[in-house]
Amino acid sequence: MKNVRDCKQGPILVHVKTRKGKGYAPAEASPDCYHGVNTFDVATGVQVKPKSTAPSYTKVFAQSLIAQAEIDPKIVAVTAAMPGGTGLDTFGARFPDRTFDVGIAEQHAVTFAAGLATEGYKPFAAIYSTFLQRGYDQIVHDVALQKLPVRFAIDRAGFVGADGATHAGTFDMAYLGCLPHFVIMAAADEGELVHMVATSAAIDDRPSAFRYPRGDGYGVEMPTVGVPLEIGRGRIVREGNGRVALLSIGTRLRECLKAADALASLGLSTTVADARFMKPLDHDLIRQLARNHEVLVMVEEGSIGGFGSHVLQFLAADGLLDRGLKVRSLVMPDAFIDHGKYETMYEAAGLNAGGIVAAAFAALGQELAPAARGEAMAGAVA
Repeated sequence: MKNVRDCKQGPILVHVKTRKGKGYAPAEASPDCYHGVNTFDVATGVQVKPKSTAPSYTKVFAQSLIAQAEIDPKIVAVTAAMPGGTGLDTFGARFPDRTFDVGIAEQHAVTFAAGLATEGYKPFAAIYSTFLQRGYDQIVHDVALQKLPVRFAIDRAGFVGADGATHAGTFDMAYLGCLPHFVIMAAADEGELVHMVATSAAIDDRPSAFRYPRGDGYGVEMPTVGVPLEIGRGRIVREGNGRVALLSIGTRLRECLKAADALASLGLSTTVADARFMKPLDHDLIRQLARNHEVLVMVEEGSIGGFGSHVLQFLAADGLLDRGLKVRSLVMPDAFIDHGKYETMYEAAGLNAGGIVAAAFAALGQELAPAARGEAMAGAVA
């Protein structure tokens, strides 16, 4: 480096070969496990991870894609140097001739998938939300503009815990939602993810994307086979007869149900709905919620400009705001969030049950004392 500093003879290339975890044996032996770490024992390298009886979303995606590929020989999978992180190592073990790792080149992965689609294949491009940003121009011009049926499996949607700000899946609903032709889904739990893989496989006339978070599912009963969902159709999960409706997309649905329990204990019967689709929106569902409730709260694991913004655009265009509907859109904060525990991150963002309850009361023009909120939340959890 001193020679480079002192050299006066024109352009210089310094080629440095690095080794991830160099100097710390556990990290050298398992570099993929030390990309973002939980609390760990320095002497042994053993990380402290909570045990779970539920499968990870990544594993559910991989198994669901294998099940679809067993039926349809045209299904192929594309990864950009992340076969283990996306679960495509499992798919590749079953279908080695139908799995393509293009290296650290998301732009090429997207265009390659588009090329496969033009030849009648059904490509699934499994890419982390944050990495898909690198191929955005290709998504626009090589996929959306040509209305090609490329399927994007968007892993690591929402906060990512120990992986930190660089890997947070914050912006994908905003940057995909503005593109014509796209079908965009978000799974509320691991069972829903199975159906969304099947839905995406069945869409053969336009691009589609489905998003799901890092980590484990909730332990819901798993479907034996994925069934394609009706495009653009959400569902009422809990019917209320009160003043508040919660419209969720993605895995915050569980927190919405907890919030509904807390609101019920405070005298507010609450309707809870799962949008399932960000695009196309379920206009009938939104109209039903808007006309039959005083307050509508949208909840998502994404930035401003995403699902809530699309719902607000429809509410305004359809005249549903004219009757005095009170609306709140809960999104991830306008900031890059450092690594931490999931619970702490979602609490700070106001995207947990307590934050949803507070938003509903604020929309009603009422303040909820912390003590009352705490009692209601304790009762809902119990």
